[in-house]
Amino acid sequence: MTIALESLIQQAVAAAEQAYAPYSQYHVGAALLAADGRVYTGCNVENASYPASICGERTALVKAVSEGQRQFSALVVATVNGGTPCGICRQMLFEFAPDLRVVVVDFGGHIHHDLPLRQLLAYGFTPQDLPR
Repeated sequence: MTIALESLIQQAVAAAEQAYAPYSQYHVGAALLAADGRVYTGCNVENASYPASICGERTALVKAVSEGQRQFSALVVATVNGGTPCGICRQMLFEFAPDLRVVVVDFGGHIHHDLPLRQLLAYGFTPQDLPR
């Protein structure tokens, strides 16, 4: 990794401070490291129409993809209790980086999980699974 893990953890925790979570009160911050060394952060943004909400991990991913990134090497996710990414986030990330290193921390920076995305989303659905 071209950037220190501690820096990614700090950025993910800081991103969580920007979360808009008036319904769940569950703030999520994410710091996604692109292959070129740039970092994209995101937070969760809730909505009164719950399905319209977006997670911090997807916010970071969408920001990166919208700026032309397609390759990623690591993701740090910060929550109050070290909660892992939801299924939708896992699937969206899997599209781009099945072997992505995922580090899940709490707001104190304590690492709860450090594992490949492939392990978080066993048998993930890929573009190769679509009929041609």
